[in-house]
Amino acid sequence: MLSINPKDIPIAKLHGYLLGAIAPRPIAFASTVDEDGTPNLSPFSFFNVFGANPPVMIFSPARSVRENTTKHTLDNAEATREVVINVVNYDIVQQMSLSSTMYPKGVNEFEKSGLTMLASDIVKPFRVAESPVQFECKVKDIIYTGEEGGAGNLIVCEVVKLHVNEDVLAEDGSIDQYKVDLVARAGGNYYTRARDGFFEIPKPLTTLGMGVDKIPFEIRNSKVLTGNNLGMLGNVEELPTETDVNNFAKEHPQFVGISEEKKHTFAQEFLENNDVESAWKVLLLK
Repeated sequence: MLSINPKDIPIAKLHGYLLGAIAPRPIAFASTVDEDGTPNLSPFSFFNVFGANPPVMIFSPARSVRENTTKHTLDNAEATREVVINVVNYDIVQQMSLSSTMYPKGVNEFEKSGLTMLASDIVKPFRVAESPVQFECKVKDIIYTGEEGGAGNLIVCEVVKLHVNEDVLAEDGSIDQYKVDLVARAGGNYYTRARDGFFEIPKPLTTLGMGVDKIPFEIRNSKVLTGNNLGMLGNVEELPTETDVNNFAKEHPQFVGISEEKKHTFAQEFLENNDVESAWKVLLLK
């Protein structure tokens, strides 16, 4: 294990470790205007949502690691206290990347990237018409974490209006994660296309999982079952009844009388297909 004191390595190298390990990160495609109304557009991957009542998002245009300069986005947010946060999907990822070029102040990145300026309803900055979801925001606070290169500047935004392209909605009105097709940032030059890596895990909040500590010792210390497997097994409220297990045995005699290792292997196959109940029945067979 490589152990590092952040103060012992160059900021650029530390920056690389942080971005390589904390990933993927959602992208805030932030649109602002300066005091003269000149548009600016730039992406930031130090970003997330932090509440719904009120709806709050925070992104951070960090100071340049090399030159210790501030971003035009930060300067504009300080001056006007308004921003539009547009989400980035796969269809505009190349144009988003182009907009991150360090153009001089006053250059309109909408024009450089070929994206369309769309007037907002409440705030002055323009929305990105091609973005599937756009958030008009008021800047509530800016938290400065330092004055040296690489220091973050947390722009705390309250959403005052949001716009969702109906093409990315599911039948129930929610955002369809496959249709919205978001991308996220990783380390170096890497991005990830979110929908290509989707998998589902039932939230423990919907049930009171019994926990891994309640799993019988011989199962918990299996040489076959992984930590993820145990996590799935521990996310049930109660075990199948003896009657359920006996009925399962009658329907699947091939699982009766086999070794513990084979039972664990078969249970793992059920878990890989998200059939936790059958996995437990195999494990509980005598």
